Amino acid sequence: MSSSTKFLTLKTYDGKEFVLDEVIVVRSQTIKNMIEDDCVSNVISLPNVYSKIMTKVIEYWKKHSEEGVSKAMLMDFDKAFVKVHHSILHALILAANFLNDKEILDMMCQEVADRIKGKTPEEICKEFDIKNYFTPEEEEEICKENAWAFE
Repeated sequence: MSSSTKFLTLKTYDGKEFVLDEVIVVRSQTIKNMIEDDCVSNVISLPNVYSKIMTKVIEYWKKHSEEGVSKAMLMDFDKAFVKVHHSILHALILAANFLNDKEILDMMCQEVADRIKGKTPEEICKEFDIKNYFTPEEEEEICKENAWAFE
């Protein structure tokens, strides 16, 4: 480890602290901007991110920062990374958005699109635990109003 290695501490909403090499942390454009604008103290607070989700984000950052990892290995890693419960998928999208990590954000949004593609509204609701609060009459009216979308 060289003496120029700089470590930063990220503190999540639930108080967990992660000490990481700055080289890995700057995968977040938000944190990179904070560093460049000299807005960083010893601890960078992440008020919108829970430790469980930050652990996943860090796992991604570390894998994608490793030297000597082939594109095929990264593709396999990414395929496995997105295979999470929809609640974690949602939290990862929010975290990636807050951290301004376009790679993770794009990948997770693509996973949502893939999970929706070719499914009926009922299947989508089941997949994402979405409760239908409409009466059958309201639902029919919405379908009529939006029929153009399915022509």
